[in-house]
Amino acid sequence: MPYADLVNLALYDPDYGFYMRGGRAGRRGDFITSPEVGPLFGHVVSRAIDAEWDRLGQPDDFVVVEVGAGPGSLARSILAASPRCGECLRYLAVEQSAAQRAHHPNGVVSLGQLEPDEIADGITGVVLANELLDNLAFTPIRWRGDAVEFSSVDVASDGRLVEVFEAVPDQQTAHLSPSRSVVDQRDAGEWVRHMASEVVAKGRMIVIDYARLDTSEVEVRTYSEHGRAGDPLVALGTKDITVDLDLEALQRYAGAATAIVEQRDWLDQYGIADLVEEGRMIWEREAAVGGLEALRAKSRLREAESLCDPGGLGGFYVTEWVL
Repeated sequence: MPYADLVNLALYDPDYGFYMRGGRAGRRGDFITSPEVGPLFGHVVSRAIDAEWDRLGQPDDFVVVEVGAGPGSLARSILAASPRCGECLRYLAVEQSAAQRAHHPNGVVSLGQLEPDEIADGITGVVLANELLDNLAFTPIRWRGDAVEFSSVDVASDGRLVEVFEAVPDQQTAHLSPSRSVVDQRDAGEWVRHMASEVVAKGRMIVIDYARLDTSEVEVRTYSEHGRAGDPLVALGTKDITVDLDLEALQRYAGAATAIVEQRDWLDQYGIADLVEEGRMIWEREAAVGGLEALRAKSRLREAESLCDPGGLGGFYVTEWVL
């Protein structure tokens, strides 16, 4: 069995499709994504979208493509923030799971896949991928001198899953960093290449993920019950299997990134502190009266702490390509 198929089996649910690719909080809620913390993340992203609209000269047809949109949590909070580009905005929410697309908000074009007629000769706008690429199929590898061996999975005589390695032709390994790569993330690399060369005619690609700047630091990880879960071949289907996004490798596919910053710094760049202060002022003014507005304002303080936590979501990397 190819290792990529193992990852797919671990993530797949017949009703919801690929949990991790669809932006759900893990198979059993082992972690949450930034949009699921609350609407503050989407509010800041809407500011980044407006900034790109301004940079491009405020075009009349401005497209945002969110790939791996899940149930539409990010799209919902972006639209609720009423971005200035709203009247010119066409928001394409791409999600392969029909069950999750059923939850997409009004105001988006909900797609199972990105259709050619939606992008014509390329969009003017933004491509968003929030916690998507680290869960595309990948293959662990090992080096034997200058030769590369790819991992696959077999079944032992006692029924256990075992990892086996096989040599592959040199032409399949040209994109790897010699003796430093620990996984082949070709699917993620081809995704960024496709988006950069065929989807975005003019604009920006924004990739937000748990990532590593150095190929040699990339690690395959498993999670269960809110913690590390050990060997991915044991108890298949009871844990999430994921990998650090290899930013060094991705840039060999899409070219050098325009900017790579930690999420907390990126959120600060687009004014999260101002939004938190606004929330604090509303809470102080409305707390005695109560109501939904006061509670939403107070929630911003908690959300900001989670989104900017350097040991959690704040330590994610935001990688941008200006195209």
